[in-house]
Amino acid sequence: MEDCQVSSPKPRPSRVKVREHRERLRRQGLRPIQIWVPDVRAPAFRSEARRQSLAVAASSRAHEDQAFIDAVSTFTDEVDGHE
Repeated sequence: MEDCQVSSPKPRPSRVKVREHRERLRRQGLRPIQIWVPDVRAPAFRSEARRQSLAVAASSRAHEDQAFIDAVSTFTDEVDGHE
C-alpha cells in the first residue's frame, strides 16, 4: 500500500487576508478612512467632561442650555422612525 499524504493548504498570512478583505470592500464602493477621536476611557477626558458638566449645571443659564441641547439632540428611536 502506498503512503498517500494529503497536505492541507498553507494558511494565508494575515496581510493577505486583510488585503483581500479591503479589496472586497472597495468593490462594494467603500473606501477606508481613519479618524482620531478623544479616548473617552482616559482619566483626563473623564475629569474634563465632569468639570464641564458641573460648570454647565451650576450656570445661571443651565435651564436654557439644557433646552438647547434637547432641541438639537437626535435620539435613536427618532432616527429609526419609532417616535
